Amino acid sequence: MQDLQGKSIAILATHGFEQSELEVPRDKLREAGATVHVISLEAGQIRGWDKDDWGRPVDVDRTLDAVSSGDYDAIVLPGGQINPDLLRVEQSALDFIKAFWTGKKVVAAICHAPWLLVETGIATGRKMTSYPSVKTDVINAGAHWEDSPVVTDQGLVTSRNPGDLDVFCEKIAEEISEGRHERRAA
Repeated sequence: MQDLQGKSIAILATHGFEQSELEVPRDKLREAGATVHVISLEAGQIRGWDKDDWGRPVDVDRTLDAVSSGDYDAIVLPGGQINPDLLRVEQSALDFIKAFWTGKKVVAAICHAPWLLVETGIATGRKMTSYPSVKTDVINAGAHWEDSPVVTDQGLVTSRNPGDLDVFCEKIAEEISEGRHERRAA
């Protein structure tokens, strides 16, 4: 994985995130040298969903109202069905995500998290993938959906499911370290 020393990454999540889709990127990106903060709507802990039941709690490092996209080089959006569905009705979460995109920073979403890209308008005109049940939503939002482990489009990184986490994390690190997102048209 690329060296991410000096880079800061936000992971935006709330209760019901898919356990591995938050923990694996958090841990791998930290191992690559990045500062990674789990950001949520409230302080304390958020509880994951692990396959078919509630999983382990994860500590929240910062609350959404206390951070800015300017504090970070990238944002990672874990999936799970519950987490992105709760976040897509929170305007502050949508504004935070959009600020990364308009700021030409890396935006990465896996599984059901592309719902957030649909809700923010980021999906329109982009090449993307997602969990299969979100495919129609992504297409209806004007994205070009493909069934691949990871799809990248000018700093937008998407993956399908926990089985894609290794390539998802590698691609996030590559996009951040190589500044590919900076070539995105405004």
